[in-house]
Amino acid sequence: MKSVVITDVSTQDVRFRLKPGEGTDAIHTNPQYAYAVARLHTDASLTGVGLALTLGAGTEMVCHAIKELAQLLVGREIEELMADFGQIFRQIADHPQLRWLGPHKGVVHLALASLSNACFDLWAKARGVPLWNLLVNLTPEAILRLLDLSYLEDVLHPEDAINLLRREALHRHDRESVLTQGYPGYDTSIGWFHYSDDQVRENVRRAVDAGFLAMKLKVGSPDTAHDIRRAKIVREVAGTDVQIMLDANQQWTLPIALRTCLDLIAIQPYWIEEPTHPDDVLAHQTLARAISPVKVAVGEHIPNRVLFKNYMQAGAAHFIQVDCTRVGGISEFITVSLLARHFNLPVVPHVGDMGQIHQHLVLFNRVVLGHETIFLEYIPHLRDYFRYPAIVEGGVYRPPQEPGSSSDLLD
Repeated sequence: MKSVVITDVSTQDVRFRLKPGEGTDAIHTNPQYAYAVARLHTDASLTGVGLALTLGAGTEMVCHAIKELAQLLVGREIEELMADFGQIFRQIADHPQLRWLGPHKGVVHLALASLSNACFDLWAKARGVPLWNLLVNLTPEAILRLLDLSYLEDVLHPEDAINLLRREALHRHDRESVLTQGYPGYDTSIGWFHYSDDQVRENVRRAVDAGFLAMKLKVGSPDTAHDIRRAKIVREVAGTDVQIMLDANQQWTLPIALRTCLDLIAIQPYWIEEPTHPDDVLAHQTLARAISPVKVAVGEHIPNRVLFKNYMQAGAAHFIQVDCTRVGGISEFITVSLLARHFNLPVVPHVGDMGQIHQHLVLFNRVVLGHETIFLEYIPHLRDYFRYPAIVEGGVYRPPQEPGSSSDLLD
């Protein structure tokens, strides 16, 4: 295999125009989808591309942090780098000065996400395979070396992790059909917060006609009756066979969440997502117990493996929505997925990357970790900006075939 050495790191602040109403929720009422892009330049004709999602303002700060954190990568050969990436990840995350700005959250951790994702993209390109193909063919020992399991030893010791990986490897052939059949998606774009009732109706019809068996509505209005009315519209148009998720995007305090979630149970939601502040584990624990059997989903704004561990320990979430553009990239995504498998909790990623990278990662989760096949969020708004946009047909993500992580943007 030809040597590929990282010679330089550049960044790009890329922002995209959205159509009226797109991407809006109860908190983020005027979003601008954007990426802090990390590019790993090499001595070969290959460039590793990494993404971290932002909502416009502040992207420039993440790009600056990428440049500050990137020095450990320059001069490294990609195979040698990835052979012990868990240690590199920890070194970058624990930068002796920049760690103070987190630790392991905010601008510096988003920068680490972009850099980490670029490393995995370059690695797959250097091997000439899609990222999912690379990941599902790694040995348990090689997977473990990609990860930083520090601060998890109380619940997941490295020996536990390798035993889990070896155990699941015995049955992986029973799950490999997903690599040809694809992975089901769900439509998030039917019910953005600022869409009218008529828009919601039309979008639900379009999603059902496209083959989606699950979809998500934004809630969190000051007027609970408004949320209930819109939720009933989705249920009426979609029918009883479609799963409906409700997403409050952290808008509610715990007392409001308790009251409103009980009111929304009537439409039989599959989950209620981000019902209150993402740092408040105990509030989620209280809510999860109070609204059972309705389930709670979290992860879009949970920044690291330690906070995810606390949610799992507390029984405060039923669906883990870890996002590789929010935590420290693909490495920490796999760590959280492994932790969730240990706790027997399903992973349904949030797709800040619009599903480009996560379409690879859910295949890994299914085949290698033995996670249940549920579905992957689908948001089509940035399709036209990617060189190889995710292909979703009949409500199903088709496994990508191009080398890399599907992160390349058009010039």
